[in-house]
Amino acid sequence: MADLKIRIAKRCAKEFKDGYVANLGIGLPTMVSSFLPEGVHITLQSENGFTGLEGACERGEEDSEIINAGGGYVKVSPRVNYFDSATSFGIIRGGHVDATVLGALEVDEKGNLANWIIPGKMYAGMGGAMDLVTGAREVVIAMLHQQLNKKTGVSKPKILKECTLPLTALGVVNIIVTEMCVIEVTKVGLVLTELHPDYTLEEVVAATEAHLIVSPDLKPYDITE
Repeated sequence: MADLKIRIAKRCAKEFKDGYVANLGIGLPTMVSSFLPEGVHITLQSENGFTGLEGACERGEEDSEIINAGGGYVKVSPRVNYFDSATSFGIIRGGHVDATVLGALEVDEKGNLANWIIPGKMYAGMGGAMDLVTGAREVVIAMLHQQLNKKTGVSKPKILKECTLPLTALGVVNIIVTEMCVIEVTKVGLVLTELHPDYTLEEVVAATEAHLIVSPDLKPYDITE
């Protein structure tokens, strides 16, 4: 499982261009900062009030006053800037974030996103996701292709014809990156653009409820250094 998440993080990092201002969601997306391509320098923003995030701390290096939006201890660059929540969300809502990488519970073929609550289960709150997906110029979803039910051992698709969970936002997703493939959300539907060699096209289709359009220029999954 950990290796698959690293694979996804490495591929998501390919979406960043030099000079980007980016925001990484909690969990798997936080790993992306460790795999930036050579020569690509980005500014990471944390919606709880700073830019200059550099990733998680090693044990023993924690500063109790520096945490990310998920409550984890993080390192910061020498050019870190701290500001209040209003300024932080002004950056997001003002369109100054080039890309955000977030996890998801469900995505559908219209680019609708559900990633903040499963009814009947405890949750920490919606966080900044609703602002990020409407304010960022590019929304990249990083997630495992299917959801495993630990009780039954059965997996079910997370890429659906229509989301069943409460929505975070409508039509906001640009790219979906899973361990199996890369999918672009377009006006005509979900286009499969990259396929990991560990899987066949038939396996990806079987693991996806939504209809997939196979790109005529289908490429191997790109995690080259």
